[in-house]
Formats: sequence, C-alpha cells, structure tokens
Amino acid sequence: MQQLNFPSYSFRFKNSENKVAIFDTIRKKFIILTPEEWVRQHVVQFLIAEKNYPKSLINVEKVLKVNGLRKRYDVVVYNSDGSILILIECKAPEISISQSTFDQIAQYNMTLKSNYLMVTNGLNHYFCQMDFENEKYQFLHELPNYQPNTI
Repeated sequence: MQQLNFPSYSFRFKNSENKVAIFDTIRKKFIILTPEEWVRQHVVQFLIAEKNYPKSLINVEKVLKVNGLRKRYDVVVYNSDGSILILIECKAPEISISQSTFDQIAQYNMTLKSNYLMVTNGLNHYFCQMDFENEKYQFLHELPNYQPNTI
C-alpha cells in the first residue's frame, strides 16, 4: 500500500480469499484492505497514538440517517457524555479533497453535531472546528489532543 502522510504504525494483516485484510482494533476484526481502509486505519492509529484518544471513545463505519437516506460515516470520536466530538471523512489517496467532500461531511454533521471535523485522503489532512451559532467552520492546524477532564 501507498505511504501516507502519517507516522509509521504497525498493523496486522492476513490473506482472506486471495485478498489482503487488515485488523481493525476498533471493530476487532479483519477488514478487506482497500485504499480507503488503509487511510481509515491510519486515522484510527493517529487518534490513539498521537492524540491519546481511548479506543472506547472511537467508532468506525456506522450507518446514520441524513434527510431520510442511509449514509455511513468513516470515524467518529465521542465525548465521555456520548455526544460526538470529532467526525472524520476518509477518502482513498487518489481521491482529491474538494468542496464536495466538505459538503458531504457538513451534511452528515447536520445530523451528528460534531464539534470538530477532519477530512483526509491520507496525504492531505484538513481540520475544522464548528461554529454552530454562525453556521460555518474554522480551519485549524490540528485536532485537539484528548483531555479526559474537559472533554
């Protein structure tokens, strides 16, 4: 798989029906390794190893309803009270991040009400903090680190 713009992490792999699978520590199972999954697994490790978020507050690939349609988010990080702190949209490295990518995550966030957004294709990462009062987002240099007493 392609080298991504993340620190180097160690992953578990196995061959499954002539396809390579990667172990997802959040879902606790092997997932077929696609370019987007490669990015998703790096994001999860980044949240755990670099930002110190506990695995118990991270959720991967769940269905949500947006305007009556079933959609699937890539990664969310919860606050300890169950509200969503960070919503993350992952794209394969060959997919460029565009306005439509931000529109997609903003549409999901109208339902989820996350405080922070991250959009990444593994090579380029964008971080935003929501301003719900003014219905816009502000770009950040990075996501906040986990702070158990304040989050």
